[in-house]
Amino acid sequence: MEVIEMLRNRLTVAFGLMLVLCLLLSSCTQTPAVTPAATEAEETAALTEAPTAAPTEVAVATTRKGGWFDEIDFSVVDNDSAITQIQAGAIDIYADGLAAADYPTIVDAGLPYVQNNGLQYDILYNHGVCTDSTQINPFSDPKIREATNWLFDRDYINQEVYAGANLLKWFPITTEFPMYANLADVAARLETIYAYNPDKAEQIISEEMIAMGAEKNADGKWEFKGKLVTLNFLIRSDSDGTRLPIGDYVSNQLESIGFTVNRQYKTATEAGPIWQTGTPTNCEWHLYTSAWSATIIDREEKTLYQQYYTAETSQGIEPIISAVPAEDFRVLANDLANGNYSTLEERDQMIADGMEMALKDSLQVWLIDGKVFIPFKPELQVSYDLAAGVQGAQVWPFTIRLKDEEGGVLKVGQQDMFGQPYNPIGGTNWAFDQMAIRATNTGGTMNDPYTGLSWPFQIEKSTVTVQEGIPVSKTHDWVTLDFTPEIAVPEDAFVDWDANSQTFITVGEKYPEGLTSKVRSVTTYASDFTDTVKWHDGNNISVADLLMSMIMQYDRINPDSAIYDSQAVPNHEAFMTVFKGFRITSTDPLTVEWYTDAVAADAELNVYALWPGPTAVSYQPYAFGEGAWHVLTVANLAEAAGELAYTTNKSTENEVEWTNFIGGPSLEILNKYLDQAIADEYVPYAATLGQYITPEEAVERYNNLKAWVAEHNSYWIGTGPYYIDRAYMTEKTLTLKHFDEYADMSDRWSGFGSPKIATVALDGPAQVTLGEEAEFSVSITLNDVPYPTADIKSVKFLVFDANNNIVAVNPAELVTEGQYKVVLTSEMTEKLVTGSNKLTVAVVPTVVAIPTFSSLNFVTLAP
Repeated sequence: MEVIEMLRNRLTVAFGLMLVLCLLLSSCTQTPAVTPAATEAEETAALTEAPTAAPTEVAVATTRKGGWFDEIDFSVVDNDSAITQIQAGAIDIYADGLAAADYPTIVDAGLPYVQNNGLQYDILYNHGVCTDSTQINPFSDPKIREATNWLFDRDYINQEVYAGANLLKWFPITTEFPMYANLADVAARLETIYAYNPDKAEQIISEEMIAMGAEKNADGKWEFKGKLVTLNFLIRSDSDGTRLPIGDYVSNQLESIGFTVNRQYKTATEAGPIWQTGTPTNCEWHLYTSAWSATIIDREEKTLYQQYYTAETSQGIEPIISAVPAEDFRVLANDLANGNYSTLEERDQMIADGMEMALKDSLQVWLIDGKVFIPFKPELQVSYDLAAGVQGAQVWPFTIRLKDEEGGVLKVGQQDMFGQPYNPIGGTNWAFDQMAIRATNTGGTMNDPYTGLSWPFQIEKSTVTVQEGIPVSKTHDWVTLDFTPEIAVPEDAFVDWDANSQTFITVGEKYPEGLTSKVRSVTTYASDFTDTVKWHDGNNISVADLLMSMIMQYDRINPDSAIYDSQAVPNHEAFMTVFKGFRITSTDPLTVEWYTDAVAADAELNVYALWPGPTAVSYQPYAFGEGAWHVLTVANLAEAAGELAYTTNKSTENEVEWTNFIGGPSLEILNKYLDQAIADEYVPYAATLGQYITPEEAVERYNNLKAWVAEHNSYWIGTGPYYIDRAYMTEKTLTLKHFDEYADMSDRWSGFGSPKIATVALDGPAQVTLGEEAEFSVSITLNDVPYPTADIKSVKFLVFDANNNIVAVNPAELVTEGQYKVVLTSEMTEKLVTGSNKLTVAVVPTVVAIPTFSSLNFVTLAP
């Protein structure tokens, strides 16, 4: 992670910047939208201006609405040819991005790029106990999974595969995000404990294998019941090209301790059906070269344990949905995700405890926090998210454009397409699929690409009331934050669902003794919301669309429902531990109250915008895209009839088609039930939605949808700036077209500034005498001027002795604007030992969610 330098020869590991690579290559420019010089690139750490307090209007007004392009074409491009294809004009941008090792190629080609963090590489294990009694799965034993942390040399992987430019990773929390800086002392301790130690790994694994009934043969290979223990290893051969050498290295390490490894090199779409939809206990596979990409800057990262280790995950894929972690880990994961804590200190301690529990469980063994470089042609203007880059950013379809030009065609290259079916309930979660899907979405709020906070999108304002004593703060003026001793949930708020009567159950009915909550969010939508926001098939959005999303949250988990799906139950049960009710108090303007015990530290992230699509909060009935009530009604009819299923597990169990809105056999089935809905003048959940939908309105909606399907051969509609015009699943191409009826001006989100990431320099004595005080200076700048103190949340220092043990963790002292000092007291230096020690400083700004670390080595001498 750090490169050791002596006095005044500093290396700043600026998370979110590529300073390490600058030093390695002696050639670097800075994001965002960096264009290398035609001759040679300067070695510079210059940053652009900080973002304004809110997105501002661009200088030149436009009359255009929706996206800036007329058309966006997606196609599959191998990462090895991405640069060549951009130069040839075959594509305009390679959205998946390239690894750090490919950075010189981008520079040599003279292409601009943006760089983001948030791509995480790991080994994902199959935890299943084999149903075939003649086989064993070593990774069904958590002790063996844990031991592989000692078997894999993360630094070797970083040096050999990524030219030493990425960051080593042991935990699900992201090394570039604030929580890691906050818990840097905990991380350092655990990283030391779980440092590379193959002898220890082999000893533990051998003991566990023998206990499972295996033994080594004369050749030193593990056998079980007379057969070699063969590990089926799914190694991705596509992506950015780095998972193949990682897979080979991991295979070599496993083979070195007696395992036989069947290396299966596969692309995303070849491997996906095996590990994502297969039954773990069939033992068709044992480990997979996994990678995860962030879609937002996660300011707290408190949901990660639930998402990566427990059945309550919203991921909807194996082997996570069938995972059985230790009960204390499962409880902690869900309590964290649901905000079951009283103070930030308690939250931090829970996350710290979870770091160790995650290592003990090791369903996933984390290896590398990656940096991704996204190249594009010079004529393109690209906005990006510090964590999600371009592909995973909510903001991308609203801001990408040709410089000083409206319209045109954008050609996007990606590593793959159509990894899984498209449906908003249980469809594809592949990053390459979700990029196109995001262009079809809008949302109640917009994620800030630099801070991770929310801005109002289809909502206008919100008032967040929090129970006194719970630590919540706000940054933006669009949200009002207040506190009260108690929040009583109104009796007429909806808190549950009766699948038989198809009506909501009120708080008064379910909890006659009354109910309280920790948070109340009162959100007001734009006054013309239902008049201006349209679905792509021409139908206006309605209150029924919003209510349908809550009905789907409940109806699918009720055994009495015709669309019951057991896969949805664990996540819903976790949701219900904190959900306390909601109600619509007005339809003009639309006003929604939400009551919950789930608390975020930021008021902006406690705003619950009822929305028929992905949201920034825990309410996620449609996690994979937007869903109009009339489209979902057709799919519900097909599922109730036993012909389709939204999720992979249900489709496998019932041996029916996995619902796909854009292609395959699903379309013919959906067509049949669309005709049925029209003939029956069908109003779904009529006992509830009948007050918002008449039979005539329902038929009008269905007919508009039928006309849309006839033209586009797709049931995928959203409210976003682009719509899916054509999807060719065999050829793996997809075309988006500009949605002319989109309500917002094209330049609405064009005013984001650039990330205000700090540059940190650390100076001090090269030698320190044990037992004597020493002082170091910390300089924090932006564009070579002092970083505003008002924009700095914390400056913390850590002292490591020659054995890499933490000796001290303390806040640095403010001297003046942009200047801090670190004082190592005589008591601190007395605890050191002679040799080379390290001082690390972590700077956490408030205006950008990327901390900066700087390290300096010094030698301690005996008095």
